[in-house]
Amino acid sequence: MSVGRIVVIGVGNEFRHDDGVGWAVTARLAERAADRPLPPGTVVEDCDGDPARLLALWEGAALAVVVDAAHAAPPYPGRVHRLTLDGTGAARTTTTSSHGLGLGDAVELSRVLGRLPRRLVVYAVEGADRSLGRGLSAAVAARVDALADAVEEDVRREVPDGREAGHGRG
Repeated sequence: MSVGRIVVIGVGNEFRHDDGVGWAVTARLAERAADRPLPPGTVVEDCDGDPARLLALWEGAALAVVVDAAHAAPPYPGRVHRLTLDGTGAARTTTTSSHGLGLGDAVELSRVLGRLPRRLVVYAVEGADRSLGRGLSAAVAARVDALADAVEEDVRREVPDGREAGHGRG
C-alpha cells in the first residue's frame, strides 16, 4: 500500500549565511543517507524560495516538510518554529520567511489553486546573519542536527510499519 509521495524541501540561499539553514538540513540528511536512509520514494530537494517552484515541488504530495530561515520580532537566533497545515492553509505564524516573496505566499497561492500537499510541516528557524557569505552562525548551526532528526521523524511517521512512500521525482 502506498502512503503517497513525500518531499523534504530545504529553502534558502547558502551564500547568505543563516538563510542557508534549509540547505544545511537537506545536506545533513544526505550525509546520513548511507546509515539512516529515508523511506524509499522520499524526495529531498533544495529551493531558493520561489513560490512557483515550491508549488511544483510539493504539488500532489501526501507530506511536504519545509525547512526555511525566518525573521521574528524580537529575534532569537536558533529558535525553531514548527507549524503544520492540514491542506487548508489556515495556520499563520508571527515569523516571516527571509525571502522577498515568502513561504506564506506560496502556501496561500497553493491553497487558492487547490495544490497544497495533504499535510505541510514547516520548520522556520530564526537567523542571526543574512549578510553575504557562507556558513551558519553558531546559534543556527547548533540546530541543524536536531532539525534533521525532527524531519526524519515527521517522514517516518508518515510511513507506518516500514511501507514504501509513493514515488515522485528524485
